[in-house]
Amino acid sequence: MTSRVIDYSPLLTNPTPQEVTAYRKQARANGVGWASVPVGQIVLTIVVIVVFVSIALPMFVGMGSMVIGGIRNGSPISAFFVLFFVLTAGLVAYAVFRGILANAGRWGRWLKLDRFARANGFVFSPSDGSPVYPGSIFQLGSDRKSLEHFRTTEGRFLDFGNYEYTTGSGKSRSTHRWGFLALELDRKLPHMVLDSKANNGLFGGTNLPTTFSKDQVLSLEGDFDTYFTLYCPKEYERDALYVFTPDLMALLIDEAAPFDVEIVDDWMFVYSAKPFPSGVPAVYERLLRIVDTVGAKTLTQTDRYRDERTAAPFAANVVAPQGARLKRSVGVGAILLMIAAALIWGWSFISDIVETFTGG
Repeated sequence: MTSRVIDYSPLLTNPTPQEVTAYRKQARANGVGWASVPVGQIVLTIVVIVVFVSIALPMFVGMGSMVIGGIRNGSPISAFFVLFFVLTAGLVAYAVFRGILANAGRWGRWLKLDRFARANGFVFSPSDGSPVYPGSIFQLGSDRKSLEHFRTTEGRFLDFGNYEYTTGSGKSRSTHRWGFLALELDRKLPHMVLDSKANNGLFGGTNLPTTFSKDQVLSLEGDFDTYFTLYCPKEYERDALYVFTPDLMALLIDEAAPFDVEIVDDWMFVYSAKPFPSGVPAVYERLLRIVDTVGAKTLTQTDRYRDERTAAPFAANVVAPQGARLKRSVGVGAILLMIAAALIWGWSFISDIVETFTGG
């Protein structure tokens, strides 16, 4: 895999308002999904307008009449209502103005990113639903989508940008956002995860949404273990050592230490616990350097890999079922939550019994 020469100049030049308008019109004329206004947003806007016209506007008019009458009669409370109206109007105007600026800024940013993509052989998309990747973060939640991401148009497949999904419902509904890089490999490999220690949470807990069984941890030589925790399937330790040679470990420490890395099937994924800032040349430069160093070395190191546990010939490119996926476990946080829930339930149950017998 050869290193590419990247032109970052499109990210350093702001398009004119006329160019942004033309880009928006063209995108909507092309009928791409991300360019259209979501139906939910249209419905919400209509509801807000109806509520404002039918309820809020008459109420403000009535209160305004009361304030004017109070001022004429010299009522001291009128000053409070005047201040209330000024603040409310200011907040509404600020919200509307901020929404307009955000919408305009979004399209301008998309145009810059699209120009950067075209200048470097990528395709840019502001949003694509349900990416079909076997990586751990892509298997969770609902409303999955890749955001402001780039993918190659020819040659080896590469995709990098941001990703989000939602879990829970109602008040417990949460949106999870990640930065990601996906590089297609030539050979299918055992499932292996490098959990970066730089982004772990309190008490060293992993930031990854999936927890793997600790009996799959493999210690590597040197100081590699101070940067990453390596998980590989049981009895695949020799395969992991075949992949993670000292030179690849050195590249991982130098280039990817803040990130989690996952190898699954014929893919290598790099995860950031926080979304990547869009349109920042230094961010894309680092990601592409990871591809040209860590990715390139992984490709050369695994181009002749074969799982000896299968009877299939080399050309079959398969991994035995016991090596295809790591075994998962319940995380410490989940265990603590279950214990807390059990204690609360137990205390409530005992309190009910005590009240029953004491007549409380």
